[in-house]
Amino acid sequence: MKNRVIHFELQADDIARAKKFYENAFGWKVEKWMSKDAKEGDEMQGGMDYWGLVTGPDGTAGINGGMYQRPADKKLYTYDCTIEVESIDEAVEAVKKNGGKITQEKMEMPKVGWFANAEDTEGNMFALMQPTEWKAK
Repeated sequence: MKNRVIHFELQADDIARAKKFYENAFGWKVEKWMSKDAKEGDEMQGGMDYWGLVTGPDGTAGINGGMYQRPADKKLYTYDCTIEVESIDEAVEAVKKNGGKITQEKMEMPKVGWFANAEDTEGNMFALMQPTEWKAK
Protein backbone atom coordinates (compact mmCIF):
# COMPACT_ATOMS: atom_id res chain seq x y z
CA MET A 1 0.00 0.00 0.00
CA LYS A 2 1.29 3.47 -0.86
CA ASN A 3 1.10 6.65 1.27
CA ARG A 4 1.34 4.82 4.61
CA VAL A 5 3.40 6.12 7.53
CA ILE A 6 6.40 3.79 7.66
CA HIS A 7 8.89 5.57 9.95
CA PHE A 8 9.03 8.32 12.56
CA GLU A 9 11.87 10.42 13.91
CA LEU A 10 12.50 12.40 17.04
CA GLN A 11 15.22 14.76 18.18
CA ALA A 12 17.01 14.65 21.53
CA ASP A 13 19.19 17.11 23.42
CA ASP A 14 20.73 14.24 25.41
CA ILE A 15 20.85 10.99 23.39
CA ALA A 16 21.88 8.82 26.37
CA ARG A 17 19.01 10.17 28.50
CA ALA A 18 16.47 9.67 25.70
CA LYS A 19 17.81 6.16 25.00
CA LYS A 20 17.40 5.23 28.65
CA PHE A 21 13.86 6.69 28.72
CA TYR A 22 12.58 4.70 25.71
CA GLU A 23 14.32 1.48 26.69
CA ASN A 24 13.00 1.61 30.26
CA ALA A 25 9.55 3.14 29.74
CA PHE A 26 8.53 1.10 26.67
CA GLY A 27 11.09 -1.66 26.19
CA TRP A 28 12.22 -0.32 22.81
CA LYS A 29 15.57 -1.38 21.39
CA VAL A 30 17.73 1.67 20.69
CA GLU A 31 20.77 1.02 18.53
CA LYS A 32 23.23 3.23 16.68
CA TRP A 33 22.68 2.86 12.93
CA MET A 34 24.96 5.59 11.54
CA SER A 35 28.04 7.46 12.71
CA LYS A 36 29.34 10.77 11.40
CA ASP A 37 32.84 9.56 12.33
CA ALA A 38 32.61 6.29 10.36
CA LYS A 39 35.21 5.83 7.65
CA GLU A 40 34.28 5.27 4.01
CA GLY A 41 33.15 1.70 3.47
CA ASP A 42 32.14 1.23 7.12
CA GLU A 43 28.54 -0.04 7.36
CA MET A 44 27.74 2.77 9.83
CA GLN A 45 28.83 5.51 7.40
CA GLY A 46 26.11 8.10 6.98
CA GLY A 47 27.26 11.65 7.60
CA MET A 48 25.48 11.99 10.95
CA ASP A 49 24.99 10.12 14.21
CA TYR A 50 21.65 8.30 14.04
CA TRP A 51 19.97 5.79 16.34
CA GLY A 52 17.30 3.31 15.30
CA LEU A 53 14.24 2.91 17.50
CA VAL A 54 12.88 -0.64 17.23
CA THR A 55 9.43 -0.51 18.84
CA GLY A 56 8.39 -4.15 18.45
CA PRO A 57 8.92 -7.40 16.61
CA ASP A 58 8.74 -7.60 12.82
CA GLY A 59 5.35 -8.75 11.59
CA THR A 60 3.35 -6.96 14.28
CA ALA A 61 1.33 -3.75 13.90
CA GLY A 62 3.32 -0.57 14.29
CA ILE A 63 6.36 1.21 12.91
CA ASN A 64 9.95 1.75 13.93
CA GLY A 65 11.71 5.08 14.02
CA GLY A 66 14.94 6.95 14.46
CA MET A 67 16.54 9.50 16.76
CA TYR A 68 19.21 12.11 16.25
CA GLN A 69 20.84 15.03 18.08
CA ARG A 70 18.54 18.07 18.19
CA PRO A 71 20.19 20.74 16.00
CA ALA A 72 20.54 24.28 17.34
CA ASP A 73 19.00 25.85 14.23
CA LYS A 74 15.96 23.61 13.64
CA LYS A 75 14.57 22.35 16.92
CA LEU A 76 11.52 20.10 16.97
CA TYR A 77 9.78 18.94 20.14
CA THR A 78 7.20 16.56 18.74
CA TYR A 79 6.82 13.44 16.71
CA ASP A 80 3.05 13.35 17.31
CA CYS A 81 2.76 9.58 17.37
CA THR A 82 0.59 7.34 19.48
CA ILE A 83 2.10 4.38 21.30
CA GLU A 84 -0.27 1.43 21.76
CA VAL A 85 0.04 0.04 25.29
CA GLU A 86 -1.49 -2.94 27.08
CA SER A 87 -2.28 -0.92 30.21
CA ILE A 88 -2.72 2.86 30.16
CA ASP A 89 -2.20 3.04 33.93
CA GLU A 90 1.08 1.10 33.79
CA ALA A 91 2.30 3.16 30.82
CA VAL A 92 1.50 6.46 32.56
CA GLU A 93 3.45 5.30 35.61
CA ALA A 94 6.38 4.13 33.43
CA VAL A 95 6.55 7.54 31.74
CA LYS A 96 6.62 9.32 35.11
CA LYS A 97 9.09 6.85 36.66
CA ASN A 98 11.53 7.32 33.78
CA GLY A 99 11.57 11.13 33.82
CA GLY A 100 8.78 11.89 31.36
CA LYS A 101 5.62 13.92 32.01
CA ILE A 102 1.93 13.28 31.52
CA THR A 103 0.50 16.43 29.91
CA GLN A 104 -3.09 15.17 29.69
CA GLU A 105 -4.32 12.57 32.13
CA LYS A 106 -6.00 9.46 30.77
CA MET A 107 -9.41 9.84 29.23
CA GLU A 108 -11.73 7.41 27.53
CA MET A 109 -12.40 7.69 23.83
CA PRO A 110 -15.64 5.69 23.34
CA LYS A 111 -15.24 2.67 21.04
CA VAL A 112 -11.53 3.45 20.69
CA GLY A 113 -9.71 3.16 24.01
CA TRP A 114 -8.00 4.95 26.87
CA PHE A 115 -5.77 7.85 25.82
CA ALA A 116 -3.19 10.14 27.51
CA ASN A 117 -0.73 12.75 26.24
CA ALA A 118 2.87 12.77 27.41
CA GLU A 119 6.34 14.26 26.95
CA ASP A 120 9.62 12.38 26.99
CA THR A 121 12.77 13.54 28.81
CA GLU A 122 13.66 15.70 25.78
CA GLY A 123 10.34 17.60 25.60
CA ASN A 124 8.99 15.59 22.63
CA MET A 125 5.22 15.14 22.76
CA PHE A 126 3.51 11.81 22.13
CA ALA A 127 0.34 9.95 23.08
CA LEU A 128 -0.42 6.65 24.79
CA MET A 129 -3.44 4.53 23.92
CA GLN A 130 -4.84 1.34 25.38
CA PRO A 131 -7.29 0.15 22.71
CA THR A 132 -10.65 -1.23 23.72
CA GLU A 133 -12.66 -1.91 20.57
CA TRP A 134 -10.27 -0.34 18.02
CA LYS A 135 -7.13 -2.22 17.00
CA ALA A 136 -4.20 -1.04 14.86
CA LYS A 137 -3.99 -2.98 11.60
